[in-house]
Amino acid sequence: MARISTLLFLVALLLVRTNSIAQQKSKGKKEFYQFTLYHYSTVEQEKILDTYLKDALLPALHRMNIQTVGVFKPWGNDTLTSKLLYVFIPLSSIDKTITIKEKLQTDEVYLAAGAAYINSLHNLPPYDRIETILTASFPLAPTMKLPALKSSKKERVYELRSYESATEKIFDNKVHMFNEGDEIGLFAKLNFNAVFYSSVIAGSKIPNLMYMTCFENMTDRNAHWKSFGDDPGWKKLSSMPEYQNNVSHIDITFLQPADYSDF
Repeated sequence: MARISTLLFLVALLLVRTNSIAQQKSKGKKEFYQFTLYHYSTVEQEKILDTYLKDALLPALHRMNIQTVGVFKPWGNDTLTSKLLYVFIPLSSIDKTITIKEKLQTDEVYLAAGAAYINSLHNLPPYDRIETILTASFPLAPTMKLPALKSSKKERVYELRSYESATEKIFDNKVHMFNEGDEIGLFAKLNFNAVFYSSVIAGSKIPNLMYMTCFENMTDRNAHWKSFGDDPGWKKLSSMPEYQNNVSHIDITFLQPADYSDF
């Protein structure tokens, strides 16, 4: 009987330890997100970029087992003089930013499919300039989630938000508000279809955070934000003294996915 009791105790101890290790690994898990922003001006540049991304870059990334690449254009992009195209690439580790480029340089299929873009002449560039933003996922949102949407890609609204803070310490307070303050939980409860939450670690605007929520259409988007503003949980959270004045500037960009975007 004593042996059985000892055995049961050891098994229970092993299960507790195994569960603890799994939880520690889960807490330590993190993703990185690379945004490549192509600034361009002409229809010809847009065609080259779309062809390159659709036929060369995305298939090459898929071969590297990166299956959830997002390609987006801002709403009203066609009427802007300076146009933008966003490419979102999730990374399992920070060193992927280097290894992806190295793999592309030796990928013969990619090099052939992307030849028009890669070999563009100096007086006919496929873009005006490239901007890169690198972010790291939040502790309590360590991995991205694909949105559960039923509408066509042309109808969808992907809302990319950037929140800047006055100092690093104040920025940490806003990140705490999302995580420990459970602003993330509030978005989840109200079905905002959040793809990711992240802190910017390299870019032109620091300190700041970026996150993306998704909606069936603009009417759906507006209804969700009204419910958010009216929610008692948000009213309580936003009125807490410890979370005051932690955002100094907000940028909101409405995006539409390209027809070849993975989500």
